[in-house]
Amino acid sequence: MSNNSKFKTGVLIVNLGTPDSPNTPDVRKYLREFLMDGRVIDIPYVFRWMLINLIIAPFRAPKSAKIYKELWEERGSPLKFYGEDVEKMLQAKIGEEYEVKLAMRYQSPSMNDGLAHFKKSGFKKIIIIPFFPQYASASTGSVYEKAMKIVSTWQVIPEIKFVNTYYDHPKFIEHFTTAARKYIAKQEFDHYLFSYHGIPERHIRKGDCTGETCVFGSCCESIRPMNQYCYRAQCFETTRLMVKELGLTEGQFTTSFQSRLGRDPWVKPYTDEVIVDLAKSGKTKVLAFSAAFVSDCLETTIEVGDEYKELFEENGGEHLQLVESLNNSEIWIELLEDLVKKNS
Repeated sequence: MSNNSKFKTGVLIVNLGTPDSPNTPDVRKYLREFLMDGRVIDIPYVFRWMLINLIIAPFRAPKSAKIYKELWEERGSPLKFYGEDVEKMLQAKIGEEYEVKLAMRYQSPSMNDGLAHFKKSGFKKIIIIPFFPQYASASTGSVYEKAMKIVSTWQVIPEIKFVNTYYDHPKFIEHFTTAARKYIAKQEFDHYLFSYHGIPERHIRKGDCTGETCVFGSCCESIRPMNQYCYRAQCFETTRLMVKELGLTEGQFTTSFQSRLGRDPWVKPYTDEVIVDLAKSGKTKVLAFSAAFVSDCLETTIEVGDEYKELFEENGGEHLQLVESLNNSEIWIELLEDLVKKNS
């Protein structure tokens, strides 16, 4: 062991967050913190405060609490306990030169506590890995902003590395395609659906530094310098890589976007509309991927696995199967190890 091995690197792995319990007060608290983020709902503060505190949180929290109760397991929220598993597994994998801490952008464990631990321990470097494969201002960008606000108050700021994306990482693609093949071996599917979390179109436009690149169409057919940070383009690239690995052809698959909120246009096509169209066009068996998430959660298990499955069957489909997220799989740990080592 080298003489410098005592100077550790902190690794902060950051997921979105989850309520402390599925009870309405905790869900309301979580919704308020999450939706008050100016990168999530990007309207002036006064209007955002009124919208969240007077309309969304009071009325949506009881409904969301019921859904969280369906999701909750003996260990709690899957998003959190999978994160705790990954924290331990990654620590064992990368060894004592690093210290891994799990944090959530909203709620607990907090980013403040994780970064404060690294500060007190005198770490030489901090690597921050947001648990979002594709970059979006409302997810990865928000983690960056929060981290920079925290460390901006420190007298001594160590070297900090941010992991931006891994939507095209070979191991990320390998996980989903390997998991898919297990289902394909058991039955034939006549369509493959790649559903990603949606964001408002205005978020995409605001991120278009040229003001001319984004047309919500052919601009996403490849990754280029001018659209390399476009969330929609990155999602389509993830689909292309998986399609190539699975040997699918045009017409066998669709890329779509779920979980829209409000009346403003979000990135299209919308998954719920695609589901209905597929069923009505005679598709009977669909294999669905939700590759914007690394942990199964409300948006995967409940929204895609239950709600969209029911929607598909109500409109004439026979079966919709969701491919599981990375969760606490060994390949996810290997991917994270690679990201840590590349940024060390």
